[in-house]
Amino acid sequence: MLRFRTSGTADIMVHAAKLLFINHLRTIAPPSSSSANLRPPSTSSSTRSMSTSFDPHLHHLFQQKHSLRSKVRTALKNMDSILKSQQDDAIQRVVLEAPWFKNSSTICAYISCDALREVDTSRIVSNILSNNETEDQGHVQMKKRLYLPRVEDKNSNMKMLKVSSYDDLVLSSMNILEPTLVDCTGNPREDVMQATDPVDLFIIPGLAFDKFGGRLGRSGGYYDMFLKNYQELIKKKNWKQPLLVALSYSVQIIENERIPTTPYDVPVDALVSASGFIPISSVAFKYCH
Repeated sequence: MLRFRTSGTADIMVHAAKLLFINHLRTIAPPSSSSANLRPPSTSSSTRSMSTSFDPHLHHLFQQKHSLRSKVRTALKNMDSILKSQQDDAIQRVVLEAPWFKNSSTICAYISCDALREVDTSRIVSNILSNNETEDQGHVQMKKRLYLPRVEDKNSNMKMLKVSSYDDLVLSSMNILEPTLVDCTGNPREDVMQATDPVDLFIIPGLAFDKFGGRLGRSGGYYDMFLKNYQELIKKKNWKQPLLVALSYSVQIIENERIPTTPYDVPVDALVSASGFIPISSVAFKYCH
């Protein structure tokens, strides 16, 4: 089951925690021109007034996160290209054949970025965009609505906008494909936060994962912030919880340990690796029967 925090001060606390981490990194490492983190963390003015307080526990936690990010980025960089391609194919095949994917009518996914070494989603996205209730092994596939992320700023704000073809996407300033703000007719593209139906499935990226639901992002906080806001919406609408599935290469999964997390980090329901579907929450386990 997804767990969220919905406190009115959560956004400020998340930004404050990030700023503390940024200040710490400036003391231990020089600026880097690496493309490993294309979405920089928030440095909004709302956090500056809170940066004077020092929390030793939070400081240690962010040191652990920083160390783990470095290790996983190195492992991804050193990953054999043939193995990476094989795992990309296997992971996407698991998703496309899964009942939780086939039975989802509204999906939030992502366009994979090579520079970030994310699990490839090209076949998944193409399948959704080309799906018009076609026959699949004698069964009619449900027509799906697809929403993809668009980063709004450096303060962890992200939208999920509806797309119907690859023509709806443009390269962002960070060289990542994102939906345009308006469609081909000049009308604003539908935002999932204003949609009339709930999301059934989130397919999300990440840098590292454990088998307890822990997810380590790239320090931007975009998905955690978005999912927290979406949780507030579904509570208001009395909608069902979506299934949150993360895609992961084998080197990104931390075995027999927990990723260090804060109360503002959103856990996942399940992982998909080349070895298959890895359920974590009680909701995800229902798909194993």
